[in-house]
Amino acid sequence: MTYKIPNSTRIGHVHLKVSDLERSLTFYQGILGFEITQRYGDQAVFISAGGYHHHIGLNTWYSRNADPAPKHSAGLFHTAILYEQRRELAIVLKRLMDAGYQLTGASDHGVSEALYLDDPDGNGVELYWDRPREEWPVDHNSNLLMKTDGLDLNDLLSII
Repeated sequence: MTYKIPNSTRIGHVHLKVSDLERSLTFYQGILGFEITQRYGDQAVFISAGGYHHHIGLNTWYSRNADPAPKHSAGLFHTAILYEQRRELAIVLKRLMDAGYQLTGASDHGVSEALYLDDPDGNGVELYWDRPREEWPVDHNSNLLMKTDGLDLNDLLSII
C-alpha cells in the first residue's frame, strides 16, 4: 500500500533567502501586515500572523546583496498566503494599490480568488481566499473543475 500523508498535516512555514532584510520587512510587515516574532540581528527575522512562532522566515545567510534567482530556473514558484475572508483579500489589495505595488496577475480559479505579485527579491507571492467548499465547481462525477479567469478587482474592492 502507498503511504498517504495524514489529513491533519499542514505546511508550517516557508523560509526565504532575501538580499536585504529591511527591504523585505517593508513588504512583508509594512504592506502585508505580518508581525515580527523573533529577530536574529541583521541576518534573519521570523514573522507571523496571529502569534504563531513563524509563518515566514526571512534570511540573508546565503543571499545578502544577491541578485534575484532567474525566473526560468528550478526553485520556488510562489508562497501562497490564505486569507479567511474575501474582505481581508480586498483590504490587502487596497494596501498594495496605496503603496503603488505592482500585481503580476489576478485570477478567479472557481475555488478561490487570487492576487499574484513578486516580493522585493522576485519571490512569487499569491494572496488568496477560498470560496466555501460547497461553492467549488465540480463536474457530474464530483471532480473539481478549477479554472483561471480574470479577477474583477473593482468588484473585489467594492466590498470594503
